[in-house]
Amino acid sequence: MGTETIETNDAPPAAGAYSQATTDGDLVFTAGQIALTPDGDSLSEESIAVQTERALDNLAAVLAAAGTDLEHVLKTTVYLADIDDFEAMNEVYADYFDGEPPARSALQAGALPLGMAVEIEAVATRP
Repeated sequence: MGTETIETNDAPPAAGAYSQATTDGDLVFTAGQIALTPDGDSLSEESIAVQTERALDNLAAVLAAAGTDLEHVLKTTVYLADIDDFEAMNEVYADYFDGEPPARSALQAGALPLGMAVEIEAVATRP
């Protein structure tokens, strides 16, 4: 397997000069996923819990298109517009990564695209 670009209609399309994900052999690198529906509708006015759920659903869709899933995620990075949202984000996140969760970094970003409260990216392996 060589390098390839991943694209799916089950997650929002890339809104710039980037891919939803790229792979190199068995490694999958996703772009950050935010609370947009696959049709591009914004959930920026929704709670951090709703935004986290949508971002993780988008992440799962991109991973599925790459031939993997959330169980094979090695590392995530979670960007929060407000670090005070960490606990509420973490409650939803824990439902998606039960058992043995991946390594994770979480940090407060100065601002996120489209006024979002959370953005999540991942590195995964293909089974």
